[in-house]
Amino acid sequence: MNILILGSGGREHTFAYKIAQSELCDKLYVAPGNAGTHKIATNVALSVTDFEAIKELVITEEISMVVVGPEDPLVLGIKDYFAADDLLRSIKVIGPSKEGARLEGSKEYAKEFLMRYNIPTAAYQSFTDATVDQGKEFLKTLKPPYVLKADGLAAGKGVLILESLAEALRELENMLTNKKFGAASEKVVIEEFLDGIELSVFVLTDGKNHITLPTAKDYKRIGEGDTGLNTGGMGAISPVPFADEAFMAKIEKNIIQPTVYGLAKENIDYKGFIFIGLIKVGDEPKVIEYNVRMGDPETEVVLPRIKSDLVQLLDSLEDQTLHKFTLDLDQRSATTIMTVSGGYPEAYQKDKKITGIDEVSDAIVFHAGTKLTGNDVVTNGGRVLAVTALDTDYKKALKKSYNEVAKVNFDGIYYRKDLGFDLD
Repeated sequence: MNILILGSGGREHTFAYKIAQSELCDKLYVAPGNAGTHKIATNVALSVTDFEAIKELVITEEISMVVVGPEDPLVLGIKDYFAADDLLRSIKVIGPSKEGARLEGSKEYAKEFLMRYNIPTAAYQSFTDATVDQGKEFLKTLKPPYVLKADGLAAGKGVLILESLAEALRELENMLTNKKFGAASEKVVIEEFLDGIELSVFVLTDGKNHITLPTAKDYKRIGEGDTGLNTGGMGAISPVPFADEAFMAKIEKNIIQPTVYGLAKENIDYKGFIFIGLIKVGDEPKVIEYNVRMGDPETEVVLPRIKSDLVQLLDSLEDQTLHKFTLDLDQRSATTIMTVSGGYPEAYQKDKKITGIDEVSDAIVFHAGTKLTGNDVVTNGGRVLAVTALDTDYKKALKKSYNEVAKVNFDGIYYRKDLGFDLD
């Protein structure tokens, strides 16, 4: 079959890498793609939210499956767009309907869903500009640190964790009244802070059955020791060493099963990935957030560990036969180091020539923010390359990733050198 992947980052390059290995894939397209996907697929220069252009491409190239990488097309309803069009209805779209995508598109919607199905999560209240004063009073009842979340999509930057009450009061005003995150912060969820260690759990569901994919831990902060500003992710490790069999059994019973059950009970069309951001508080898992697609850079450590044919798995979603599959996993650990442009996550420059990619021999290089200029691969984003290695444990894999990432260079390159510091 001909397959289209929507997106341009490391997640999409990893999907392309895995899907290209399948005997079921005849032609592979990535829109808009990057310099990495260019080597294994046909890049098509179009926006992931231009549904008319996507329709034209799907029809012209006789595409039968669309794998949606980022959240924006899902939140905007690409699944519903296909379902409502006679020419597109038969195309398999990997991702939830617009209603299902609200689990990521609205923090308040997600919290209400969690409460309905008694899924463990932090206590919360939500506020608007009209109720900003009540929000300030609610903040005063909490202990620091204070967690403020923009209700809508804010490119992964809409969550603030603040130590000072005065700062939290000021930022609440900034978000609601001064629209710090634009429309995304027209509503703000204030949440109880949960103290623990975070991990990500990924689930593939056909709306009735599910398979739990490998766990991962990503590192969001720009600075070593988890300091500085939040980013889209500076690296990841899979599996998570502390997520043992007993802990995973709790996640399965208390979180994954009621999530899939709730989606089915509410007749939400959900055939795709569920990314559950969790925190381990004591020995108990609690949900921080849902995402309705795979994570980035977690995809770069999760997919390389899946030995099963990914296209076969995705193809089973439509007729709800996922339960017939047993996931075949590489038991080794995978680690990825994200290289970023100098200045990221604030202002940074693009178009810096990248050297050394071809010298990487003991790891996989996934392109995140790159493009081709002539024969040169140049930077085209804040996060540039993810270097993924596998070995018998995460420490050996990390050593390998660091040895290999040192071969890559571009002006202003930066990466964290302390990944895994909190897992000893």
